[in-house]
Amino acid sequence: MSDTVVKERASVRTAVQKLGTFLSGMVMPNIPALIAWGIVTALFIEVGPFPNEAIASLVDPAIHYLLPLLIAYTGGKMVYDVRGGVVGSFATLGVIGGSDWLIDQFNANAAEGEGGLGKVHMFIGAMIMAPLAAWLMKQLDKLWEGKVKAGFEMLVNMFSAGIFAFIMALGGFFLLAPVVNKIMEWLGAGVGWLIETGVLPAVSLLIEPAKVFFLNNAINHGVLTPLGSSEAAVDGKSILFLLEANPGPGVGVLLAFTFFGVGAARATAPGAAIIQFFGGIHEVYFPYVLMKPALLLAVIGGGASGVATNMLLGTGLGGPAAPGSIIAVGAQAIGPGVMNFIGVMASVVVAAAVSFIIAAVILRASRKGDLAAEAAGQDSLGAAVAKTQANKGKESSFLSGLSTAVMTEPITRIVFACDAGMGSSAMGASVLRKKVHGAGFTDVTVTNLAIANLDDTPQVVITQEELTPRAKQQNSSAVHVSVDNFMNSPRYDEVVELVRQSREEGDAAGGETASAEADAPVAAAAAAPAAAGPGDVLTPDRVTTAPAARDRDEAIREAAGRLVAAGAVTEDYEQAMFDREAEVSTFMGNGLAIPHGTNAAKETVLGSALTVARYPEPIDWDGNEVRFVIGIAGKDGGHLEILAKIATIFSDEAQVERLLAAEGDAELYAMLSEVND
Repeated sequence: MSDTVVKERASVRTAVQKLGTFLSGMVMPNIPALIAWGIVTALFIEVGPFPNEAIASLVDPAIHYLLPLLIAYTGGKMVYDVRGGVVGSFATLGVIGGSDWLIDQFNANAAEGEGGLGKVHMFIGAMIMAPLAAWLMKQLDKLWEGKVKAGFEMLVNMFSAGIFAFIMALGGFFLLAPVVNKIMEWLGAGVGWLIETGVLPAVSLLIEPAKVFFLNNAINHGVLTPLGSSEAAVDGKSILFLLEANPGPGVGVLLAFTFFGVGAARATAPGAAIIQFFGGIHEVYFPYVLMKPALLLAVIGGGASGVATNMLLGTGLGGPAAPGSIIAVGAQAIGPGVMNFIGVMASVVVAAAVSFIIAAVILRASRKGDLAAEAAGQDSLGAAVAKTQANKGKESSFLSGLSTAVMTEPITRIVFACDAGMGSSAMGASVLRKKVHGAGFTDVTVTNLAIANLDDTPQVVITQEELTPRAKQQNSSAVHVSVDNFMNSPRYDEVVELVRQSREEGDAAGGETASAEADAPVAAAAAAPAAAGPGDVLTPDRVTTAPAARDRDEAIREAAGRLVAAGAVTEDYEQAMFDREAEVSTFMGNGLAIPHGTNAAKETVLGSALTVARYPEPIDWDGNEVRFVIGIAGKDGGHLEILAKIATIFSDEAQVERLLAAEGDAELYAMLSEVND
């Protein structure tokens, strides 16, 4: 197979993953509303165990208006914040109205005796229209950005959004509604055919492999949830909610590894089974299947048998089960009645049993080869975990836990990576280095680096959550850890424990810890003296306790202005700081933010400098409260030693309180001047 074909397939898979992730992002936050609606539907409609016409009156408006509009608002907000959410919601209302009008017209013109059409619930319409309307609104706003006269901004913003929302609603009414009606008609007919002909279990041939490769969200949230919700509104339950959520196939494979697996896979399978079955985190069993692709037969067989059981017993869920744990499945199964609950539980047991039997046969047949590979030191589970992480395209703490369980080489090289490798990574590395060395692992080097400069040398790579996928592309063999708080992230303690476990497992395998001398060049590079004198980096005139800014953007502009005044950067550096903020937040934790430019903006840096601003009231920094803003410009690494010292200061909450209590610029500078020693 040519490289071009492989790349094209990978590109298609990535595109489907991104689509599924986006659809999931619209639906998942609104699952509580779907669950609440499912409870009302399962209990109080005419076919439910407690029919109540008054309470059942909530069912139709909730599924027809509330749920699609909640999804629309969430999708629009994902694209263009609250403005996008509002515009997207009203535009979706146009799609709902257009669909209803078309169906009313059809029913009015239908010949007497012909069956009329029921309402189409616009989940798919919301998923299409809301993001589109929000994105178009965002592009329109760019056309007149900075061109509106002072004092008229609010007027223009309000009326432009209102007029555009009206236009998009008309477009949805006349253009999108007919298309979505037809799509739902085809999908509904297709599912109906599968059920009537008894071949619905065959969908497991698609769904189960799609789960392992993280391609199922587009099917689950784009098709099954809308269709299942429409079916549940009439019958009080739907089998479609169980096609993907049944935990039986996964737990069956994990139980087979528990009894018939070897090495690390057998040791970790029981814990993974608990997480998957009771926590609903299905992804923990994916690496076990990827270890032996033949096990796809086990999960397909388990999934199909579970669907067949539900078809035979006429059982289903009152609403979507999210996450797909036995607890969530049971909660949604009990509403339609005790017998329905028993039937759903039977489908889980049957799916688990069939999956277990098939997996056990496969594992027993390959046991001799597995034992030989284990004796040869081959880490098949670790490789499968890495492949699963790559399939997912982002960090998973659950999968990282499996990686930790099979780490056999003593860890001596840790890299903290960020976009530029000069600001947040330097501070994070300083804090983590102190923890690692404080735990007695003084031969472990903890350095900072730009993601673009990552190679295969580090065994552990730490990044902000948004940057982890990029880091994994640069180094796929390392254990990747994502953090969202640089000053006191709980993940640092996990890294220290990972180092400790790697030493214990390495000793057990007869491995030797790498000497500190082997990494001396790296350590020496990290501790190399700055090109500029520390005293030239932070000076009294660059510290203020009375800044004028009252929000994040103003604070960034202030920091950029002081760096320009210090002669450290050109005026273009300000835009580079905003570009960096757009990629990933520079919030560090403990009330500190360190805005700085991107790696591509090195030519705008003339020298090394720091500016410090303490704000009297917290600034909202992407949802986090910030009291200290330290602007950074680094030339030839001249600021890194200073940043390491600042990180040490701000990782101590007691010291931060003393900095907050400092009276005036001079006292604050005096408390920070130790960084110039």
